[in-house]
Amino acid sequence: MKIFFIKLLFLISLSASTLTLSISSSPSRINPILSHDSASSEISNWLFNGLFKYDKDGNITTELAKEYHFETSTKLIIKLKEDILWHDKVKLTSKDLVFTYEKIIDPKVFNSIKSYFKEVKSVKALDDFTIEIIYNKPYFKALEIWMFGLLPYHLLKDEEDLMTSSFNKNPIGTGSYMLKEFKTSSDIELIANDDFFEGRPKIDRILYKFLPDSNTSFLYLKQNKLDIAGLTPMQVSRQIDNKFKEDFTILKTPSFSFSYLGFNLENPKFKDIKVRQALSYAINRQELVDILFFGYAKVCNGPFMPNTFAYNSEVKDTKQDLEKAKKLLNDAGYNEENPLIFEVVTNTGNDIRINTAQIIQHQLSKIGVQVKIRVMEWQAFLNTVVHPRNFETVILGWSLALMPDAYPLWHSNSAKLGSFNIVSYKNKRVNELIEKGMITIDKKELATIYKEIFKQISDDLPYLFLYIPDGISAINKKIKNIDPAFIGVMHNQKDWEIEE
Repeated sequence: MKIFFIKLLFLISLSASTLTLSISSSPSRINPILSHDSASSEISNWLFNGLFKYDKDGNITTELAKEYHFETSTKLIIKLKEDILWHDKVKLTSKDLVFTYEKIIDPKVFNSIKSYFKEVKSVKALDDFTIEIIYNKPYFKALEIWMFGLLPYHLLKDEEDLMTSSFNKNPIGTGSYMLKEFKTSSDIELIANDDFFEGRPKIDRILYKFLPDSNTSFLYLKQNKLDIAGLTPMQVSRQIDNKFKEDFTILKTPSFSFSYLGFNLENPKFKDIKVRQALSYAINRQELVDILFFGYAKVCNGPFMPNTFAYNSEVKDTKQDLEKAKKLLNDAGYNEENPLIFEVVTNTGNDIRINTAQIIQHQLSKIGVQVKIRVMEWQAFLNTVVHPRNFETVILGWSLALMPDAYPLWHSNSAKLGSFNIVSYKNKRVNELIEKGMITIDKKELATIYKEIFKQISDDLPYLFLYIPDGISAINKKIKNIDPAFIGVMHNQKDWEIEE
């Protein structure tokens, strides 16, 4: 395959502005449909664009697409912007979208996004800049699935094996930055794209320092060798000084993840909802937030994130009530002579989860419940406990997309081995709501459906929802025009400037 790589594009002056970040592992494939690991995804996001993206408030807006409309509930027409250039200055056309779709569903191409396209019946180019997409049925993710970056047809059309293609190490995209070069276990350098369709970024260069050790990354940050980096609650609370605060802005944003204690609902101990309710009332979630995160987290009260369309603000946090917890346990047949005893399992390499188990153990002892803790190596935990459902309770977490899909975690069909409903939660009404939501393209109606799902699941307590950690970032104050938003800070990066 011919790769266009003109070194003159990447000659930069000594005065070029540079944004210095860190990366803890090497990307495996810098290809938007093959970027399964976080390092590959992070670099790919600079280089590639999708038809749509989220705006700063988490709403869908166009990116490569100029406009779109649904002719029917299953036929989507998209018009592309006509001035978009690939990094090698070839114009983007409808062929690129059709080609990308064909590669995503190609059985020889192994990727984690194929299932999102199962409701797509056909993708056809009507002309150089118009695409027709037909779905098998109305699909609530009809737009979201086209947020994945597109691939260049003109470079890859004759590629025999995309999985092993040299393109994955020398990618050509349409994004705001271009890759200078890539070597495994080395720093990664990106150069501003002069022809970027939304306007050239004001920062000339992005340098990712390869720092596998998190302690080294923190040291680099304190020495002003990084411009932006994440901080742990311990670091921000106990390990930075006033000089650091003079140089960096500490930004706290909600993460799109939560942690939970999950019940094996096939276990007789937890089939009685009174037992689950008793344990929920016995837990002091705010105490978990205060002890584990120094306050840099929020109490979680359900399966979807606050400030999203799916969140039900009418569902209130469960406050600790030991007397109510004891009464419910007693009603369920447990008392001093017949105490409730169960095991909680979690994984090594995550001190927060281990400490969570210990705090829960102490809190539940106040109502006479005896909790045993088992901690296992991650792969052994997955292979012998989680996947085969060989547990009484587990402590785990989920990361969620802005457009959550309830089916993988909460539909009864997902309770089979190999799927993600690991607690075997089954509720006929929730199944009906999930299925109704899947064919709903009206966002207001979808919000109503998902808020009911939220309440049903919160009432059923298949999990004890625990906490939502905050994301904590340190941002060098020399970077100007940062606009913190619901989806983070990177949404307007092309407008950032570095004050020397």
